[in-house]
Formats: sequence, structure tokens, C-alpha cells
Amino acid sequence: MCATRPDLAARPEPSDLIRGLGLWSATAIVIGDTIGTGIFLVTSDMARAVGSARLVFAAWIVGGLIVLFGAFCYAELGAAFPKAGGPYVYLTRGLSPLLGFLFGWMSSFLERPVAMATLAAGFLRFVGFLFPVVATPLFTRHIGRYDFAFTAAQPLAALVVLAVTAINYLSVRMGGAIQVLLTSLKIGTIMVIVVAGVLFGKQNAIEAAPLVTPLGLGTIGALLTALVPAMWAYNGFNDLGDLGEEILRPQKNIPRAIILGLLTVGGLYLLANVVYFHTLPFAKLMQSQHVASDVVQSFAGSRGAAWLTVAMAISALGALHVVVLTGARIPYAMARDGVFFQFARRIHPSFRTPSGALIFLGSLAALLALSGTYEELYSLFVFAVWIFFALTAIALLRLRKKEPNLSRPYRAWGYPWTPLIFLVAAVALTVNLWMIRPVRSSLGLAVILGGIPFFYRWRKSPGASAAARSHG
Repeated sequence: MCATRPDLAARPEPSDLIRGLGLWSATAIVIGDTIGTGIFLVTSDMARAVGSARLVFAAWIVGGLIVLFGAFCYAELGAAFPKAGGPYVYLTRGLSPLLGFLFGWMSSFLERPVAMATLAAGFLRFVGFLFPVVATPLFTRHIGRYDFAFTAAQPLAALVVLAVTAINYLSVRMGGAIQVLLTSLKIGTIMVIVVAGVLFGKQNAIEAAPLVTPLGLGTIGALLTALVPAMWAYNGFNDLGDLGEEILRPQKNIPRAIILGLLTVGGLYLLANVVYFHTLPFAKLMQSQHVASDVVQSFAGSRGAAWLTVAMAISALGALHVVVLTGARIPYAMARDGVFFQFARRIHPSFRTPSGALIFLGSLAALLALSGTYEELYSLFVFAVWIFFALTAIALLRLRKKEPNLSRPYRAWGYPWTPLIFLVAAVALTVNLWMIRPVRSSLGLAVILGGIPFFYRWRKSPGASAAARSHG
């Protein structure tokens, strides 16, 4: 019977991890994870996709509403299951152990390493604005129709990944303090851009932008394409649950931090884009590789742009830090359940951090940082992640029916419509991305499905059997 199932929220299992993150640290982690490189860079990608300033704003607003509805889902599940691994636990409990495992597999081999590599590439893109020599190709190779350019930025990005991984290795509490500091800097950076842009920037660019085209299939397809970089910029609201065993009073603080953090981010993003389009002509913004830096340069000169770019680079490092912090808990939770490589279960005896999982993710992300550019990496990331966003929405809907008596300290606002809208949007975005980037999307799907034989191998272990009983 559903009522006799173990309640993970009411009867938490002993953990080797430390509960050291309060509400403000948790909120800073959500904001810090979400505000990374995207808001400073991807508006030009969105402008090229839709050809209209108004449609770019539409993409930001629609994307913000979608992720807000998704945040309601993750807030309910995070409060009900405050366990390390987050969605790995939600999907295992709500759908099946196989789907929970495939999320963890995808996260460990694709999502987190790709996110880490993408943020490091974005950091080096900011560095390239200050020191253009970083972006100079060292050599170029032609592989079929693909031109692979290797620059100094790629090995430097790999070193950045390893350095941030080492910081996470040292302490959880230090990680929370770092996030509060870096998140304050990120918010301050965006607000400086907004206030200075209003006071000193040009005020006629939005009116000069092309008008919105009639709503049709082409416009909808372009809008979905623009949502891909927007969703990269919004990603992060879903990661706090991974730290469920390290947050104080998780039943209250996880929902509060997710929703408060995401509302803050959405407001900052819209303000920043208003300034971008009021300051730069649409044609120039569309071609910019450093939108925020070019905006600041237009009214504050090269020196002002350089200082703001340094702050943006630090923002990228802050996001990279929290992606490593949250991501390592997923392979750790799986290894603890006996369904992953057992070295990922190691906890450092002094620092009490998941040292094995951190070394695994850092090494894989460093290799990925050598392989691709910023745009190529984030499109692969969005495809893989949004498949499991859709499944998480389904898990929430199924748990409401399957386990009506489950303790739910927070219930998703607008149920069932908000999770249903989130589900439909996730499916539409995933299908559209597969259509426009079939090779990379198929590669991502192949990596996900490649975990199936490992699941059936590991699930036979005694540890996996005990974990299955505890989750079900």
C-alpha cells in the first residue's frame, strides 16, 4: 500500500555528508548556478534565430514562465525527497529505477561535464574580449564538413575546470560562503549594466529593430530555436535538490530557495535585455560575440567594458563552482546505491566531500573543454537535460496519483496545469532541437541509452537491491 512506503522526508537516512547550507546559501546557489555566462552572451544568438527584438523578449518571457512552472515541480519533489542526487531519487521513486539511473548516467557523463566545459569556455570567451590572442587558432582540422579550430582557450578552459573542482574538493561550507559572495557580485554586475545603460546608453535601438513577423510555423520554429540559448541561461533552478542532504531544514528551504532564486534571476534578465536593445542597434547586437561587454563599451569606453568583463568572467567561475558542487552528488548517490562505479562513493575523511565523484566529473569535463566551442557545447547540454525535465514532470504527476499520502511540505502551485505546461514545453523544445541539430542530439541520446546495459549489470549487486527497497 502507498501509505506504508518509507517516507524519505520524514525519516531521513544517515548521511556521510554535512548539513551546512542555510536558506541564503541555498538561494545564492540557485542564483549563482543560473546566472553564469548566458545572460551576458546569448542574446545575440537569440536575435540571429528570430530576427526581431520583440521576439527575443518573447523568448525570454516564455522561457522564464516555463522554467518557473518547472521550478514548482522541483520545489515539491525536493521538499518531499531531500536526498543527495535530486532527480535521480525523484525519477527512481516516481517512474522506475531504470529512468532514475539513466538520469544519473546522463548527468554524470553528459549534463554536468558538458555544463562545466561550457561555463569554462564562456569564461575564456570573456578572457578573449580582454586578451584577443587567447581566441587565435593554433591549428585547424577539417573533419568531413566540420572545421575544428584549436585555440589556446581550450586547454586554458580545461585548467579552469580542474582548479574549480579542486576548490569543491576542500569544503562544503566554504562552497556556500563562496556562492553568497559571488552571487552578490553577479547581481551587482547586472545592476551596474542596467543602471549605467539607462543613464548613459542610447535610447532608440528597440524602435529601430525589425517588426514582429506574423505568427506562423516559421515564427514558432524560430522562437523554439531562440529558446535553446535562453534555456541554457535559465538552467540551474533544478540543481538545488542534488544537495538535499546538505541543506538545513530542506523541507522549507529547498522550495523557498528555488522559487526566490528563479524570480530574482528572471527579473534581472529582462532588465538586462531592455538595456541591451536600447543601447545597441539591432544589427550590431545580432553580430556581437560579447553582447554585455559591447553594450558597456558603447557608453563607458574600453576601460569600463574591461572592468565589467572581469566581473562577468568571475560570474562564470561562480556558476562553474556550483555546477561542480551540485553535480558531484549525483554519481555519489548512485554509487552509494550500488548502481555506479564504486570509486564515486568515496568521501574524503577530513573534508567530508564526495572526492571520488569530484575527480571523475572534473577529469571528464576537462577533456570536453578541449573538444568544442561555447555554442556547440550548450546545444548538446540543453537537449540532454530537457528530456529529463519532461520525465520529471511526469514523475510528479504520477506520484500525486500513486502516493497521495506522501508527506509534501510544499505542493506545486497551479497543479496540474503548471507541470503539464512544463511537460509540453520540454517535449517541444527537445524535438525542435533534434530537428535543427540532429547529429549532436543523436550523439546525446546514444550516450543516454548506452547506460542501459550498465544498469542491468549493476542492479544485480546486493547494494543495488537494498537501495531499490529503500526507494520503493
